[in-house]
Formats: sequence, structure tokens, C-alpha cells
Amino acid sequence: MRWLLLLSLTALVLLAADPLADSAQKKLDSISDRKLKPGAVVTLSSREINAWIHEKAVKAFPDGIRNERIELGSGTTDGTALVDFLKVGKGKGKDVNSLIARLIEGERPLKVSIRVESSNGRATVFLTRVELSGVVIDGSILDFLIKHFVQPRYPDIKINEPFDLDFNIERIEIQPSAVRVLIKK
Repeated sequence: MRWLLLLSLTALVLLAADPLADSAQKKLDSISDRKLKPGAVVTLSSREINAWIHEKAVKAFPDGIRNERIELGSGTTDGTALVDFLKVGKGKGKDVNSLIARLIEGERPLKVSIRVESSNGRATVFLTRVELSGVVIDGSILDFLIKHFVQPRYPDIKINEPFDLDFNIERIEIQPSAVRVLIKK
């Protein structure tokens, strides 16, 4: 009977969510629930963001993405991960022609760099650089990857074009140590 209790406790510890991811989720929930006072500032540390991204990636792409990480800068973010695009695409039932499949098959290091401008309840996310296996990806190949692997999961995504911020957000500030979300006054 003791071994059953020990096994159960071990399983609970292993399955327990990361406290940093939980902290980030609570902060995001406070924003989406619109329960924050006007002028409030919610700060998400880079460690909280990385833990939250890891939990979301494991659930959304259990076989297609691993070693995901972001690095914050002044108004910028670099995201890196090992990605298997074919496995990510299969998660959404996407078939890729065999020529393209051979070019992107297998796990590859991906780096995506963005710059964010935000004010007056609007934001623009500029895609500044994409590297796959150390090679800069742009033009029609980048368009293909976005169309087949990003837009099916996130059909309302806006890249390089302004969009309204929801949840009464005034602006989002990216700093090297944290992301600050400012609520309208």
C-alpha cells in the first residue's frame, strides 16, 4: 500500500504545473477577465514567459516543437526552438507536397525575431528575421511557411500590420527583463 501512495505522490509532483507558468497564466487571466483597475501594470518576467510558452508548446505541439525559448530586448524578442514542421503540420491535418516535405522534413533549429510597437490601444508586430537551420528565410518560402504552419493555427494573426489590443490594454512594452502590459486609465 505504501508503494501505491509513493507512486501517486511522485506522479502528482511530476505532473504539477510549473509555478512560473502558473504565475504567468494568472497574470494573463487577470488581464482577460478585465478585473484590473484603470492604469494597472502587469509585469511578466522573462522566466515566467518562457515557462508559460513551454507549457503551451508541449500541449499544442507535443511532437513538433521542443527547446523553445525567448529572449527579450528593448522592444524586440527573439524566439528559438527545434521544430519539425511536418509534425506541426500534421497536427492540423495539413499535407505538404513531397518536394517541399523533403526540404523541411526533420527537426530543425528555428529562430524568429520580432519588433513590437504599441501605443493607444494598438500594436504592430514586425517580423524582422527568420532563420531555419541557420539560413535566413524570406520571400515566397517564408510566405509558404506562414500560410501552411502558422495561419491554420492562428487564422487572425497580424504580421507587419497594426491591430487593436483587446482587454482594455493601452500598450505592451518589451524590455530585456520583462514584458509590461499597461491597462488604459
